[in-house]
Amino acid sequence: QVQLVESGGGLVQAGGSLRLSCAASGSIFSINAMDWYRQAPGKQRELVAAIASGGRANYADSVKGRFTISRVNAKNTVYLYLQMNSLKPEDTAVYYCNAHTSGWDYWGQGTQVTVSS
Repeated sequence: QVQLVESGGGLVQAGGSLRLSCAASGSIFSINAMDWYRQAPGKQRELVAAIASGGRANYADSVKGRFTISRVNAKNTVYLYLQMNSLKPEDTAVYYCNAHTSGWDYWGQGTQVTVSS
């Protein structure tokens, strides 16, 4: 079992920045890649950024150059971050942390990001 807890969401003006955090605990040895997803009202959940266990990152076209995903492996916890710069109103969504293991995908509870124009 892996437990994921996100934090760092909030209200920010367009052009501003936020940093999302996700703390993974439990069977962290089983975690491979980790991702950030988001879901806006009335829309499907979409992949924002992904990072492999080796550190290679990929981004959705809509966030390239503005968002940076990173990962820190500590002794009992894996920390996943999403640095979001130059935020736009269309970035408004609930952001979810996702952890891939060989047998299961785990999700956090989500954190709300609201960007005002």
